[in-house]
Amino acid sequence: MAKPRIYFTEAPKEKALLVGVNLPGQHDLLTLEDSLAELERLADTAGVEVVGYISQKLKSLNPKTYIGTGKVEEVKILADGMEADMVIFDNELSPRHQRELEESFGESLRVIDRTALILDIFAQHAHTKEGSLQVELAQCEYRLPRLTREWTHLARQAGGGGGRAGGVGGVGLRGPGETQLEVDRRIISKRIEFLKAELEKVRDQRMRYRQHRQKSQIPVVALVGYTNAGKSTLLNKLSDSDVFVADQYFATLDPTTRRVDLPGGQMVLFTDTVGFIQKLPTELVASFRATLEEISEADVLLHVLDITHENAKAQAKSVHETLIEIGAGDIPMVIAFNKIDMLKDNAITKTASEGFSNAYPISALTGMGLEELLSAVESELFESYIELDVQIPYQEGQLLSLFHEFGQVNEVESVESGTRVKGLIPRRWLVQFKPYINSESENESK
Repeated sequence: MAKPRIYFTEAPKEKALLVGVNLPGQHDLLTLEDSLAELERLADTAGVEVVGYISQKLKSLNPKTYIGTGKVEEVKILADGMEADMVIFDNELSPRHQRELEESFGESLRVIDRTALILDIFAQHAHTKEGSLQVELAQCEYRLPRLTREWTHLARQAGGGGGRAGGVGGVGLRGPGETQLEVDRRIISKRIEFLKAELEKVRDQRMRYRQHRQKSQIPVVALVGYTNAGKSTLLNKLSDSDVFVADQYFATLDPTTRRVDLPGGQMVLFTDTVGFIQKLPTELVASFRATLEEISEADVLLHVLDITHENAKAQAKSVHETLIEIGAGDIPMVIAFNKIDMLKDNAITKTASEGFSNAYPISALTGMGLEELLSAVESELFESYIELDVQIPYQEGQLLSLFHEFGQVNEVESVESGTRVKGLIPRRWLVQFKPYINSESENESK
């Protein structure tokens, strides 16, 4: 008798209705329509099917329900008609707004915002222990102020069943007079403490790795850019490696470092990190601190920009603002106008490239323009170091440590008033050493 065939079918996707709000004086980098289109792409990455959009122009947000009460009812009716499972708001909702909307929509319609959606994508794409820790911390810090009086069963969620990691599971019992909400808050607060401690260990490991790397005098180039701009594709092409690549947002989260030879023969390290996006959740920026330090301590940034995207300039501005936020705004930068193979006549229009400097057209997919790009990186990398001859007072020992950590020390001499050091230092650190430059070398460093 033949064995019965077993057919596997994919579970149906959840359906979502997107909601956007247009406020006067709003300083988003994208128009409302473009921002909602980006939100749809995020939803698709998360495995959610978008069934419709709805927006409202407001003078100010409703203090209770974010959108107007009439619009709340309209959203509810529309979502019901489209058989939507959830409503996704394009901006981050306050805890109060989320609670009021959940009460208004009822249990059959979930309410999430852009931040929760991005956190969910990160959770799906975190494959290493470090990435999982970082994402879970961001989720916990987002969730804590949004706890409700309902049973949230955090004791079972924390650590993947009984709180295996960090020993959190044992705090599920209530003390005298303690409400379930208080228990939930205590559980998630303890989990946050544990995750922060674990990530501090990760940060220390990364710091030791960077110090070892700096002692070897191998320069570092950090790839930065808007999500899905082609950073991983470029790293693969430059280093002949096989970093995971997918045509979706936040395909890779964990930093990847590869060796690349520059045209002059100098070996450098190229590091690919998580991509940026407008309205990047502050919880993610904080929890990914250890990873983002790979950017803030690089010698040169290589900004990969999808020049074919209709919002390329807004994306570039978003990247720049995020770099400033993480303390990397002053690092020398080279811009790669990627995906020129998708442009007509393989030419970048004057309009597309207007306003950018030190930019080079490339195709990470075909390799077009990569030699010129690497030559530009090489020039920027070695021009960004300057010779210094400084006399550092003994009470400024942290500056001496800074010179050893980020520079190349050629000579050290103890004198009566401090320590005289000669060597090379990245130009971005010059301002801290200026008061102690020896007069005979001052003109060279200006």
